[in-house]
Amino acid sequence: ITAIVEALVVRRHAKLGDEVRAGAPLVTLSSVEVANAQAELRIAEQEWRRISALGREAVSGRRINEAQVALDRARATAQAYGLPGTAAGRSNGQFTLTAPHAGRITEDAVVVGEKIEPGKTLFRLVDESVVWVDAKLPSGIVPRITPGTEATVVFNGERLKGTVQHPAHRTSDTTRNAAVRIEVPNKDDLLHSGDYVDVFFEASDIAKNGNADATTVSVPTDALVQLEGDTVVFRRNAAGALEPVPVRTGEAIGDRTVVREGLKAGDSVVVQGAFAVKAQMLKSQLGEE
Repeated sequence: ITAIVEALVVRRHAKLGDEVRAGAPLVTLSSVEVANAQAELRIAEQEWRRISALGREAVSGRRINEAQVALDRARATAQAYGLPGTAAGRSNGQFTLTAPHAGRITEDAVVVGEKIEPGKTLFRLVDESVVWVDAKLPSGIVPRITPGTEATVVFNGERLKGTVQHPAHRTSDTTRNAAVRIEVPNKDDLLHSGDYVDVFFEASDIAKNGNADATTVSVPTDALVQLEGDTVVFRRNAAGALEPVPVRTGEAIGDRTVVREGLKAGDSVVVQGAFAVKAQMLKSQLGEE
């Protein structure tokens, strides 16, 4: 909530944390510019009433048009300052900022007697009945998230249902992540600006031929190690021994990484201590016990 003119804070009607209804008064200000606008509107209205009372028999059409234009201009100026389009009350430059919608005041920078500049934030009024959650995802996953599908937001153990609105069309230069926006009904006022949450999506996985993959294989990211220039996992073979298997990886999702090639569902792999297995294997290659 800001003022568009230089003004003086005369009186406050709300404070930080208040729940206010739409149209509720928030703060009364006083401005020289607004006083001039109020005076011009009052004069224009009086002139228009006088001209209208005389009628076209006593006043030329041009004079009537000039009075109408002057009134319209004065009304437009007053409305631009947030005033009603009629000259109600005194022309003392005082005007009241009201709540444009219902919500809670989450920021309050109003000091009675302070001179404020145009555009300075006086209040921040937030309607938290519905919130937006921006989920950060690797850019390769974003095309698989379809607008309109359901998403689950988890915060402090509570699960809230939301709807995917749209994916971002920009990838971060530093993280290579992109954002997907979700609209969430904020049950019991659970979520607030700045909170960190976990989000779960129903994502489609489209293969190159355009058909959905039957299965997507993933492993804990800690299971992946570098060996002789390849990304490998250690898989148990039919004889029960561990062998390094080169894999082609996909997106990292949380603490897991998608494996595009090299493994199939049901393979048994090392998920903890993979670096120790690698070190032991390299030692054996050097002839150590």
